[in-house]
Amino acid sequence: MTEKIGVMVCGHGSRDEGAVTQFGAVAKGIAERLPQYEVDSGFLEFATPVIRDGLDRLRNGGHTRILAIPGMLFAAGHAKNDIPSVLNQYAAEHDGLEISYGRELGIDLKMIRAAGDRIKEALQTSDNSVPLHETMLVVVGRGSSDPDANSNATKVMRLLWEGLGFGWGETVYSGVTFPLVEPGLEHAARLGYKRIVVFPYFLFTGILVDRIYDYTDKVAKAHPDIEFIKAPYLNDHPLVLDSFAERVTEILEGTNNMNCGMCKYREKALGFEDEVGLKQESHHHHVEGIGSGNAEQHSHDHSHDHSHSHEHGHNHHPYPHADHPLGPVTMKEGGK
Repeated sequence: MTEKIGVMVCGHGSRDEGAVTQFGAVAKGIAERLPQYEVDSGFLEFATPVIRDGLDRLRNGGHTRILAIPGMLFAAGHAKNDIPSVLNQYAAEHDGLEISYGRELGIDLKMIRAAGDRIKEALQTSDNSVPLHETMLVVVGRGSSDPDANSNATKVMRLLWEGLGFGWGETVYSGVTFPLVEPGLEHAARLGYKRIVVFPYFLFTGILVDRIYDYTDKVAKAHPDIEFIKAPYLNDHPLVLDSFAERVTEILEGTNNMNCGMCKYREKALGFEDEVGLKQESHHHHVEGIGSGNAEQHSHDHSHDHSHSHEHGHNHHPYPHADHPLGPVTMKEGGK
């Protein structure tokens, strides 16, 4: 029988309708770059359709092999555990179906160029003639309990800092690890730079991006002598879409390996030695499909700020910084 290949884009999901819409636009952009395949998509949590729905559509369409990619910047718990768990379970339930999993976007020069374009767009909105050497770049990463993913955000910042010629650069995070946005920007404001560009290294909009901008406004108000510029997030930049399409072709070429050399589940990362060989499982069944559309409501109480709790709740392995006075926490509403 002839092998029929389909592509599945696996997103995280959000309660923010704007983020869901933007993810759909990115999935469409990926499909346009891969006209030889049928491309579907789904979410891990907080939005519909869920990943299994997309897999159902591809399987019912006669696809015998599915190339699945995580719609994520870096490989932390979602890309390493949660999505593979869903894919593996689905494949085990359907004989004759092969699901091959690709890698995250990661550190990629195309992604750095896309980020650089967003920062340049922001600088063009400023009428101030402050030179770049008197301008500081602050890159905001999502933040994770995986040190490898956190270090990647720092590497992105360094590549942007040097590539664009800023006077200084720092990395802050929206949650789980630290420094968080507000204390990080307060620290940056004390370094003596005349202008600070705040760039959320995020794919889509959402509550966290809104809070990043709110905290930027709050710190800017407290430091009127410094010009603060809010750069746009990545969204559907053409180079982002090109990078996603490459992740699909990498699967067929056999070059789709994640960075396992620094993976805390495979090697003894400092402070995370006990997590080597942990069982691969998803912790998101209770919020699958919740938050958008006509998803069936569960009996759980979902009023908590899941952007914080999913990183170290649900019986996750203890995080070394759990008792640190600066973390792990997530930005709270009220940055304005």
